[in-house]
Amino acid sequence: MNKALERGAGILLPISSLPSPYGIGTMGRDAYDFVDMLKRAGQKYWQVLPIGPTSFGDSPYQSFSAFAGNPYFIDLDTLIAEGLLKKDEVESYKWADSDDEIDYARIYRQRFEVLRKAFGRSEHKDSRDYADFIKENEQWIDDYALYMAIKADHNNREWLAWEPAIKKRKPEAMAAYREKLGEDVEFYKFLQFKFYQQWMPLKEYANRNGISIIGDIPIYVALDSADVWANTDQFQLSGSLAPSVVAGCPPDMFSSYGQKWGNPIYDWDVMEKDDFAWWKKRIAASAKLYDVIRIDHFIGIVRYYSIPANGEPKDGYYRQGPGKKLIDAIDSAIGSSKVIAEDLGVVVPEVQKLVKESGYPGMKVLEFAFDGNTANEYLPHNHAKNYVAYIGTHDNDMLKSYISGQSEELQEYMMKYLMANGLDDVAEKMIHALYMSSADTVILQMQDILGKDNSARMNYPSTLGGNWKWRLTKQRAAANENRSDAVQGATWEFTQEHIDKLRDLTRLYGR
Repeated sequence: MNKALERGAGILLPISSLPSPYGIGTMGRDAYDFVDMLKRAGQKYWQVLPIGPTSFGDSPYQSFSAFAGNPYFIDLDTLIAEGLLKKDEVESYKWADSDDEIDYARIYRQRFEVLRKAFGRSEHKDSRDYADFIKENEQWIDDYALYMAIKADHNNREWLAWEPAIKKRKPEAMAAYREKLGEDVEFYKFLQFKFYQQWMPLKEYANRNGISIIGDIPIYVALDSADVWANTDQFQLSGSLAPSVVAGCPPDMFSSYGQKWGNPIYDWDVMEKDDFAWWKKRIAASAKLYDVIRIDHFIGIVRYYSIPANGEPKDGYYRQGPGKKLIDAIDSAIGSSKVIAEDLGVVVPEVQKLVKESGYPGMKVLEFAFDGNTANEYLPHNHAKNYVAYIGTHDNDMLKSYISGQSEELQEYMMKYLMANGLDDVAEKMIHALYMSSADTVILQMQDILGKDNSARMNYPSTLGGNWKWRLTKQRAAANENRSDAVQGATWEFTQEHIDKLRDLTRLYGR
């Protein structure tokens, strides 16, 4: 099987960042319009951030489930069209103070109120589609829905703070909570039914229009998740079920403290004994959602950094991961979907060897390239074909701020390397250089296409609060306004001029 991606280009735009009248992007009309824009721009890929339900801190990389979808992304206009909601009751809420920023606290308070109304009017339980959906997802949905219902019943505390019987999933406690919270359990199943009912047609529409969806999955799952609660034997936990060690990174040039993510670490020895059954389920589920799966922190498959749960990053140590054994398990479950290996960071020879053996494309980031060393592997002239090249990821500076933040010496080097006509020309020349690269695939963040600075940055690693908020905007056009924009009825911030420039680049460089 050919694991390389087709030569092409794409845009990174999270679902949450799409325009919508309801405070956060959804899988509604604007998502379909964006697919149309991608097609006209000559793009072949739409990359999104993880689409699971988010927890405290709003990070898509800390989800309540590796299988479930985020209820925030359920399109309310679609529910109105289905007769499950009334337009006036949806519009009675103020969803945001600003069109370009998500107010997660407000969304959390209000979205579930509205979705409860839709649930109360729905007759989904009598439908064949719902029965089929539950059957197809039986490996995870019962545990997830019960987990969310118990969590809500416990003032949203994580499962480690629940009473021992349900924390340890004693049969009598499980049965008691299923009976006590039966209606709430059904509500959370309904939300997943509606999420998948909207996501799958959107993906199919993208595919029909020549757009492949690149999805992102973090290598680790959140401690506060149904995944850990329902599969405690698969993780390195103590006798009380609390993590004995957690994931992170050692101190480095980016952080003198290091990073302590707090995710529990898999018990790879246990996973190997059942032939990585949980991972196979996860990959098979992700392969239904995405055409390409980007595995975040791929390095952790080769070796992982283990930090004592009560320690600091400097107290951690590296241990050997499952390596090729896990790759074989992933390949056996992935079907026709493909993988991108996020191999950024301190790359050791063992990682390079596994990426090459796997056949998965790795990543190149142009913002890591300009250190004055012409042998830097991230410079375009050093790229190889089986890679996905980015200006930066969701964890990096916006291109505009990155350029202005460099020393005069490095700015001079960038201008010479890119043959830019002054500093103001560097950003555009950098995008051209990326498209010109021999790397098979190029992905630009929407913010860089629009020339945004760090006020539009998605995430500052190791910080809590203020992240994941940026949104693309559009303005409704007046009825008599003469427009040349991409979508009739609205003026998108992503304009026809941007679309034309991207289309010209794809044609010029064979993407």
